[in-house]
Amino acid sequence: MDAQTPNYRREFFQSPHHAVLGLLTLGAGFLSAHVLGLIAGVTAYLLGWIYLPDLPVFRRWVERRRQNAERLGEAQKLAEFQQRREALLRSLSYPRRERYAALARVCRDIENATADNPLAAADPATDPRLRKLDELMWTLLRLLGIEESLERFLETERTENVPQMLREAETEAARLTAEAEALKQQGNPAALERKQRYLNSRLERLEVLRKRQQRIQQAEENLALVVSEQDRLDQQIKLIRADAVATRNAESLTARIDATVEHLDQTNKWLSQLDEFKDLVGDLPATEQRVGYEATVSAPPAAPPPLPAASKPVRSAARQRHSS
Repeated sequence: MDAQTPNYRREFFQSPHHAVLGLLTLGAGFLSAHVLGLIAGVTAYLLGWIYLPDLPVFRRWVERRRQNAERLGEAQKLAEFQQRREALLRSLSYPRRERYAALARVCRDIENATADNPLAAADPATDPRLRKLDELMWTLLRLLGIEESLERFLETERTENVPQMLREAETEAARLTAEAEALKQQGNPAALERKQRYLNSRLERLEVLRKRQQRIQQAEENLALVVSEQDRLDQQIKLIRADAVATRNAESLTARIDATVEHLDQTNKWLSQLDEFKDLVGDLPATEQRVGYEATVSAPPAAPPPLPAASKPVRSAARQRHSS
């Protein structure tokens, strides 16, 4: 039997219909206190067990209950996803929340243009084109979250000046190695053993610093790519808006959205390979309903309050390099 096909016998056994059948047949037979009554009750029960699960009215009841359970499961998935999205939005800095909100307004323009189109879907909540907008915005939000995490990591590492520490450690390791070789030539085993233990400790520290430097370089490369993907996604969504407003052609708009989502395959594949950001790279819930993209958290003001010149936020180094 197909896994999607309900087992009506089993459903009947667990249904209130079965309880009612048992009360009306077996229960009535026992209450009659006669053998013939009991036999008649058992016979009626068996006939009901044979025929009732196949009745259209019961099968429709099973299908309705199954559909309600699926809708409830989808609603729960959507609620859990929206909570995760809201938490991620709240964790972003003001400039990144504003960047997300600005692109959400672009998506709203696309929705409005799509609604005015005579070929638009009857139900926007299940329009597959608009659901792809949700996917694009979720990708943007993940990129913003990863950018913020990478920026925080690099800021922490920069305060310790790891490259300078690494250069000093390499110089020290070379000096200690030369000293150990000199003691070995002198034939002083006690002093050589002490020096070797110290050298081994400093070499292990040097190896740790090299690994930290590698992580810093990798984070800088990832950050540059994240910023570039954000800018590319930003321009692609704005191009979709241009098509939606200017052409009013449903087929052209669908093709543009499909092409944009297809271009994100490599981005999503790359995001899934970032083990340290597993919490940020989950996919949208598997449902035909739209998950939306607009946040319910308090939206940032249209413009931040004026700040003193010395306190104005500085764009990240990666975004400056990308813009130059």
